[in-house]
Amino acid sequence: MRYIILFFKNLALFFKGAFDFQNKATNHISNEADALDDQFFLLCFGDYLGLDLPTTYYALELLPYLGEDIEKWQKRMNSQKSIWEQKAGQLDMDP
Repeated sequence: MRYIILFFKNLALFFKGAFDFQNKATNHISNEADALDDQFFLLCFGDYLGLDLPTTYYALELLPYLGEDIEKWQKRMNSQKSIWEQKAGQLDMDP
């Protein structure tokens, strides 16, 4: 009897995780997209944050197309206290 109850609990947890599209899946995808945006903007426009990069001259050609996104990126990067806290929060760990 105990195994049957355990089986149904595990089955319920499986379906809850498999069909929880609104919360964890969406958050995970948006976090990954933000991380990729951060890496791209850091490589192209790192001198906004004080990094000297040789590719900045060529990346200025992208500036008219990415102007609005750069403002959001600057706010996101300046508001971060620590990159380790953010990554630990994504993985549900204590920093």
